[in-house]
Amino acid sequence: MPAYAYVVLVVGWLAWCLPFLLMKRNKAKAEKIDKRARWGIIFTFLAFFIVWQPTFWEKSLPDWRLAAAIVFFMAAIALSWSAARTLGRQWRIDAGLNADHALITAGPYRFLRHPIYTSILCLIWAVGFLFVRLPWLALATVLALLGTEIRVRVEDGLLESRFGKQFEDYQKSVPGYIPWKI
Repeated sequence: MPAYAYVVLVVGWLAWCLPFLLMKRNKAKAEKIDKRARWGIIFTFLAFFIVWQPTFWEKSLPDWRLAAAIVFFMAAIALSWSAARTLGRQWRIDAGLNADHALITAGPYRFLRHPIYTSILCLIWAVGFLFVRLPWLALATVLALLGTEIRVRVEDGLLESRFGKQFEDYQKSVPGYIPWKI
């Protein structure tokens, strides 16, 4: 594996993580948390586990795979920074609602209801294109999509319980985490 591939990996990964490390979190306890969403985290973790397996790494890196990785890293980074900045203190790892929770529809949330999950998928694809064979990347994608679906359904349920018709209208007009309606 060429050294520049590791540079792309480290820079891409750190640039994606940085907004979550820098943001000020809400210290108040969530008013409502749905722990079922943790299953989504487990499936997403398994997807990352697959793409990070050193036994799957290939010895050479075709140019097209490096280019795909860079494109997906750039998309992941842009989404993580813009979504984290827009979401602000409402961001949390657990799916939950704060007492002062607001329905965010600005920034990347105008185009996707869950842009951070889109960024995570892009991150998985970026790392996968750098290091794993395509069948393993396909398996990682399936696990990540399963985990994302679990989280999206739980979070959408929480938001609908709080915002009712306002969220239903938003949900009908803005895709979940894939930039087009299916």
